[in-house]
Amino acid sequence: MKETNIFMKSFLLPTFFVLFVTLSFGQNRTQFSKQEILNDLQYLYTSLQDTHYNLYLYTTKTAFDQNYQSVKNSIQNDSLSLLETTNALQRVIVAANNGHTEIEFPAQSYRRYGDNGGTVFPLEIAFENGSYFVRKNWSDEQKIEVGSKILSINGRSMEAILAKIYPQVSAERLYFKHAKIEVYSFPRYYWQVFGEETEFTVEIASKNNRQTYTLNSINLIEDFEMKRKEVLNASMQLSFYRRTAYLNPGDFGGDEPAYQQFIDDAFAQIQLENVSNLIIDLRNNGGGNDSFSDYLVSYIADKPFRWTSKYEVKSSAILKKHIRASKNSNSEFSRAILSHKNGDVFEYTFKEQQPQPKDKRFKGMVFVLVNRQSHSQATVTAAQIQDYKFGVIIGEETGEYSSLCASQLKYKLPNTNIEVKVSKGFMRRINGTVSKKGVQPDVVIQDHLVDEKDEILTDVLGIIRQLN
Repeated sequence: MKETNIFMKSFLLPTFFVLFVTLSFGQNRTQFSKQEILNDLQYLYTSLQDTHYNLYLYTTKTAFDQNYQSVKNSIQNDSLSLLETTNALQRVIVAANNGHTEIEFPAQSYRRYGDNGGTVFPLEIAFENGSYFVRKNWSDEQKIEVGSKILSINGRSMEAILAKIYPQVSAERLYFKHAKIEVYSFPRYYWQVFGEETEFTVEIASKNNRQTYTLNSINLIEDFEMKRKEVLNASMQLSFYRRTAYLNPGDFGGDEPAYQQFIDDAFAQIQLENVSNLIIDLRNNGGGNDSFSDYLVSYIADKPFRWTSKYEVKSSAILKKHIRASKNSNSEFSRAILSHKNGDVFEYTFKEQQPQPKDKRFKGMVFVLVNRQSHSQATVTAAQIQDYKFGVIIGEETGEYSSLCASQLKYKLPNTNIEVKVSKGFMRRINGTVSKKGVQPDVVIQDHLVDEKDEILTDVLGIIRQLN
């Protein structure tokens, strides 16, 4: 399916620290007039209706329009900063309640703030069971233990704080919003919404005790970005635990020939080791392209397969312009879009993929690890493997739905040059089910992101020992 890669890219959240240190500013302006912003708000409103597969799939037109009018009415000043402008535009697009329809975190404003000595809140958090736990403590107050609950910051309850952050985070449901906040990190979102605060009165609950601490903000670059590890950290890895192979394929994107070579070499080595069990780790995976994931699946499949049972796409003027400007305008998929009228939603059928030859395939037990941070194509792949019964899914429910409104189209707003990402298609999982749920593991094990322990992998290895 190489011919579809340009247009079938799924949602791939950025590795934010890499983005931070390598970002070259595409946006030179830092201030916009009221009229420029209002014009882009209108363009965003109209273009979303034109390009989105179904803008009202997860909301209603009434709710979306009311929110749009509210944001529009809030633009009162003669000019707004880039950050203020981004925040306003985000509040419009987030109302679609679709994770792949988004304006991303305002990275350029964040970097400028950091370059000028900016500071941030010193605690990262993880969301579990309706509570907010300290995941990392970057402050000087070491009495605050990892795993403690955060109750309030500067007199605001965590619920009140998050109510201000949610309108900046595109997602189908709260569970996925929380996963995204974990990815981009709470200190970054707190700065985006509340601006710089240099001191924090934080109420913490730990071991049935409540304690209030006064914390200083920390330097954004030296004390935060340079120290932390991103949540989305999938990387190519192959290791062995006796008669069990552990394979992390990394994200489904990047250098495709290099990726395929790694997969080929990995399965050749797995054959040499003569193992009877294979663990494929799709946790903390940002997703990517179906051609990458299908190549992986071809090594565990015992029959022809697809990555979706039904794929529908919406043709639009913006999409056609994008196609004509690309190197892939003559592909079968591109021609299908170009042949349809603007606004048409039509089904496109992808060719079946073939399994690897029998002598190259893995024929033992396959266990696939997922968590709430298995995004986009990682979610699709887990659903695919589950529906074809190519393996057993273990872990926690994915943040994204198992049938996705995705397949992003990207374009920029004419006045502010801010990039918009829109879901132009909808992909049903192999079993045809469309439900407002993520992939449901066959064996449920919660992944506690508040510590460094790998509960899921440890338990899976225990399960394998019992089976053997």
